[in-house]
Amino acid sequence: MIEKDRVLVAMSGGIDSSVVAMMLHEQGYDIVGITLKTWDYAIAGHDTHETGCCSIDSINDARTIAVTLGFPHYTLDARDDFSFIIDNFVEEYMHGRTPNPCVLCNTYIKWDLLIQKANQLHCKYIATGHYAQILEEDGRFFVRKGVDEAKDQSYVLWGVSQENLSRTILPLGKYKKLEIRQMAKDYGFEELSKKGESYEICFIPDNNYRKFLMHRVPDMPERVGEGYFVDTNGKKLGKHNGYPFYTIGQRKGLNVAVGYPLFVVKIDAEKNEVVLGTREELLSTEMTLSKLNLQKWTNIPNGTEALVKVRYKDSGTKAKLYQNDDEIKVEFLNPVSAITPGQSAVIYIEDDVLAGGIIL
Repeated sequence: MIEKDRVLVAMSGGIDSSVVAMMLHEQGYDIVGITLKTWDYAIAGHDTHETGCCSIDSINDARTIAVTLGFPHYTLDARDDFSFIIDNFVEEYMHGRTPNPCVLCNTYIKWDLLIQKANQLHCKYIATGHYAQILEEDGRFFVRKGVDEAKDQSYVLWGVSQENLSRTILPLGKYKKLEIRQMAKDYGFEELSKKGESYEICFIPDNNYRKFLMHRVPDMPERVGEGYFVDTNGKKLGKHNGYPFYTIGQRKGLNVAVGYPLFVVKIDAEKNEVVLGTREELLSTEMTLSKLNLQKWTNIPNGTEALVKVRYKDSGTKAKLYQNDDEIKVEFLNPVSAITPGQSAVIYIEDDVLAGGIIL
């Protein structure tokens, strides 16, 4: 068998990245495994028994796969780099926005660190366990949706650069999750094939972001307390617990009764107000995206019609696009609910990522 290129495989210890390593190893690639240690749960006020993608158990699980298959494995301490993600997460909430740390991590931390390490270890490519595909057309690299619609992760990869995409392999994009579980079993890793999914933000394993913010901002009550819920006309409806604890579209936990359902429609950090409105007032027909990354095309002609997703599990809405330097104005053909500043919006042409940006 002809020896193939050397590949650095990002291994979280979970089933997806482990099967990637097995697949590429079987195909004859020269594999090097690496696990990024991004976070200490104990310092976040969580139980000191770590769980999740960078826990001791996960690192050991990844190393066990490497030892069993006979390729080297490294652990990279990325905690200092990852502090940028934490700081941004807190800062965005304190400014009344709702961040997406997974997108930011892929864009600015994970891929850059992996490519740097790949260079040091003389690896031509990196590989991850994302359910998406990478294609090249007319000299442009872009992400295409994975065939498993329920697992597709193209949304979180909109920010990856052309250079980094050109050196990335995503073997799982053409498979469904059930097939990956069967592969793990067929490779002889029965226990791995039964591993559960991980949906939470890696540094908030209990999904309680409010508790996390309180830990990171001890003077939170003094900084954001004594604010008001107001309606869309500015009428006071009651006091809130701190605007960072609310997100656009939220209905539960408002404790404001007016005889009909109310939703968070806007967060005004400067006024320390949380604006509440009806379901209809939650609808918008336009938004602006900043911090753009264009993938499939180098520019977007004004009036281009595409499908735009405003959140990870969004099915997408048709819209017309108008690019102005580093911003895109999006005009939806039908109203969209709960457009949230700080979140990512991803623009698709059919199944291909055209571009992405942060909602202003």
